[in-house]
Amino acid sequence: MALTEAHHGRILRGQSPGQAPGGAEADRRTRILEAAERAFVRQGFHATTMQDVAAEAGMSPGNLYRYFRSKEAIVKGLCAQDQEERAQAFAMLAQSGNVIAAMAAGIRDKLLNEPREKMQMVLEIWAEAGRNPTIAGLCGAIDEDVRQGLTKLIGTAKARGETADSVDPAFVARAMITVVVGLFKRRAHEADFDGEAEIAMALGIFIALFRGDITPYPHNSSC
Repeated sequence: MALTEAHHGRILRGQSPGQAPGGAEADRRTRILEAAERAFVRQGFHATTMQDVAAEAGMSPGNLYRYFRSKEAIVKGLCAQDQEERAQAFAMLAQSGNVIAAMAAGIRDKLLNEPREKMQMVLEIWAEAGRNPTIAGLCGAIDEDVRQGLTKLIGTAKARGETADSVDPAFVARAMITVVVGLFKRRAHEADFDGEAEIAMALGIFIALFRGDITPYPHNSSC
C-alpha cells in the first residue's frame, strides 16, 4: 500500500441503491469508517467483526449493514477515500514550485506525524490480503495507483529539469515506494524508531535517485 497510507476516516463511500451521496448519509458513512478504523487498530483487522464496528459506531448491526455489507466493503470505502485524497495531493505537488522539495516535505509529514496506530492498522490489512483475495485485490489496486501517480509526478519534475536527464521515472518511483513502505512498516513496529534519522537516510537515497546516481543493476552482470 503503499504511501499509504493520512487520513482519519478514509472511507469507501459505497452506496446502497437509492442512497444519495452527501449530507447526513455521507456524514454517517464517515463516522462509521472512523469507528471501523478505531476498532481495527484496537482489535486487529482479522479479529474485528461487523458487530464490533457497529458497537464502536454506536449503532445496531442492522443499521450498519445499510451502509456497509461487510468488512471488505469497509476497506473498499477506505481505499476509495484514500485514492481521492491522494489524487488531490499529487495534483498539488505537481503545481508546486519545486516538486522534489514538496515530495520530501510530504513524506516527512506522513512518516513523523501520521499516528503510529494508523500504520499498524494498515499492516493488519496487508496481512489480511494474504488470506483474502478481495482485500488483496483492493491493496493491489492502491499500490498500482500510487505507482502510476508517483511515476507521473517524477516525470513532471524531470520535464522541469529537477532531475537528471537520464532518470527513469518508473524506476525512481518503484525505488521510492520500496523505501517509504519499509519505513512505514518499521515505524509501526519499532517503539524506538528514530524518525529524523530515517528521514535523513531516505532523502539521501531520493536525491541520489533524482541525480541518476542509482540505477538498476544489469541483469547480465555478476557481483
